[in-house]
Amino acid sequence: MERQKKYIAHIDLDCFFVSVERIKDHSLIGKPAAVGGTGRRGVISSASYEARKFGVRSAMPTVQALDLCPQLIVVHGSHDEYGRVSKQLYKFLCDYAPIVQQASIDEMYMDFTGCEKLYNNDLPGLMRTLQALVKKEFSLPCTIALSSNKVVSKIATGCVKPEGCITIEHGLEKEFLSPLNINVIPGVGAKTEQELRKYDINLIRDLQKMPKEMLESMLGDHGGYFHRVAMGIGNDRLEVAWKRKSISSENTFSKDTSNTEELLRYLYDLTETVCHNTRRYGWKGKTVKLKLRYSDFSTITRNITLKESTNDDKVVFDAVKGIFLKTYLPDGALDARRAPIRLLGVGLTQFSEAKEEPMSLFPEDEKRTQVLRAVDKLKKKFGDDAIHTGAI
Repeated sequence: MERQKKYIAHIDLDCFFVSVERIKDHSLIGKPAAVGGTGRRGVISSASYEARKFGVRSAMPTVQALDLCPQLIVVHGSHDEYGRVSKQLYKFLCDYAPIVQQASIDEMYMDFTGCEKLYNNDLPGLMRTLQALVKKEFSLPCTIALSSNKVVSKIATGCVKPEGCITIEHGLEKEFLSPLNINVIPGVGAKTEQELRKYDINLIRDLQKMPKEMLESMLGDHGGYFHRVAMGIGNDRLEVAWKRKSISSENTFSKDTSNTEELLRYLYDLTETVCHNTRRYGWKGKTVKLKLRYSDFSTITRNITLKESTNDDKVVFDAVKGIFLKTYLPDGALDARRAPIRLLGVGLTQFSEAKEEPMSLFPEDEKRTQVLRAVDKLKKKFGDDAIHTGAI
């Protein structure tokens, strides 16, 4: 069988500490700024790109940084706040990728393997969207790279910072790496770099030309690692087996509406997407969520817990429809006050594995399951719009 293509993204928050400080103090925007200690023994933790132009770097003594850039603004920083923001971003990204690994406070990996259809076979477009969402929702600039493995993605983000976005297509890893300096490889420190340059190995293409055995004789076990990286081969397994806690779908309307029939049609489309994606993971959910955002941007969420877990479009829609009518038309009257709605959202959570559910004793339930399986197969083959189950 052909090996499934892996899609591993690396997101690197640009000068993260400074970016968070700029959220709190807008006067820092556009100026050479750094987070660090201000005493004689103070050290720079993070420097803005405006400061880096003067040679200011992290781990540099603050005194030296001020000598290089006298106009540098140094703030003490709020590490508790950095941790809180990082945790929020992690949770945010978990809504988009089935598996997320937090590599550090300002770096995360996301595994999108098998999610191509979910994102309309446009994962590069999703990367650009995620970058824009991180900027919009968190006011944080970031760089994102997508490739077949973690090391290539990490190298790629370093090449296009700040606020870059790049996709390395499968099979082009070696070509992408070839012209890069050897010091971009994770693990090539000053000592290793010096050793390689003694042999006139300056670019990754120089490593690519060398037999693996020769590198191993020069650098021991590390030589094999550097050879694999130079060939574009890297770890494609994330170290955290995280399972997303909810699956949701939202739609922001081009024009606010209060038409109940139209809103119910949108609700069913969203429900169908959520249930299809839930079945893709082999799950069933027990708690159904509704999200409403009105024209004045006020937002409410409501949920209901079902008696049994499900991934059936109709069952979920009946539940979310009930929540919607109770929330939007509290008196059940068609002439009830209805503020225009700008966004609808449907979600499913409290998952269990579908195979863990007991087999139904009712033939009609088994028949419904077979219908849903057939629908999912057609969607997989011909696209999400090829067939719809219908609200009834």
